Amino acid sequence: MGEQIIMLGTGSAMATNCYNTCFCLMCNDEYFLVDAGGGNGILKQIEDANINWRKLHNMFLTHSHTDHIIGAVWIIRKIASLMSERKYTGEFYIYCHDEVVKAINSICSLTLAPKFLRYVGKRIMVISVGDGDKIFTKNFDFVFFDIHSDKTKQFGLWARLYSGKTLVCLGDEPYNEKCKKYVENTDYLMCEAFCLYSQKEIFKPYEKYHSTVLDAARLAKSLNVKNLVLYHTEDKTLATRKQTYTAEAESVFDGNIYVPDDLEVIDIK
Repeated sequence: MGEQIIMLGTGSAMATNCYNTCFCLMCNDEYFLVDAGGGNGILKQIEDANINWRKLHNMFLTHSHTDHIIGAVWIIRKIASLMSERKYTGEFYIYCHDEVVKAINSICSLTLAPKFLRYVGKRIMVISVGDGDKIFTKNFDFVFFDIHSDKTKQFGLWARLYSGKTLVCLGDEPYNEKCKKYVENTDYLMCEAFCLYSQKEIFKPYEKYHSTVLDAARLAKSLNVKNLVLYHTEDKTLATRKQTYTAEAESVFDGNIYVPDDLEVIDIK
């Protein structure tokens, strides 16, 4: 089936016209989910993307903001339900840093019924990872790294796919030079771009600790990135987002540029 990035959501925290940013990596029929958005809309996104729940065994949560972590509770509930119905084989692993471990365990303990909670810690494993920690799955090699956030503690993700292609997810805050060794020369860079630079006075990205499209494109150019994927955007310009964001990025970056809509699939080449 090849290798793909399945964009389940592309919007920033308060987006209502698209789902919050999260995506799934697919390689040879193995799925790896990165974040889950802010609600049970993640269940519909996964269904609409035709992702097989029984082949989803790993998830990474970048940080504990509501638009990334609340959807994870619904993922846990769904998989626990499948386990209770004997429709899910094996374990489900959630990787995140220590603060997210505390948050997800607390939210689950306060909101999930005992019949679901009984699987957490037994077959649904919430695993704390540190800066530089590595894991290996059937088709992926991963390294988790601290993005050195100015706000909530947040981790990014470096991945090597079965094909040898590399991919980096920087979370939803601007690049920090301390992360250069993970980002430089990567094949695919997943980078937040809250709005156009030309509209920075309208959307105030810097006040929200976010980047503009132009910032992301300049970063990709300076670090010799081959493919730039822009996400975590405002949702007021969806009708023109793909065209205008691409044009602004192309003004400084000559690699491939992707401005995906929700549920769009990017084939890794």
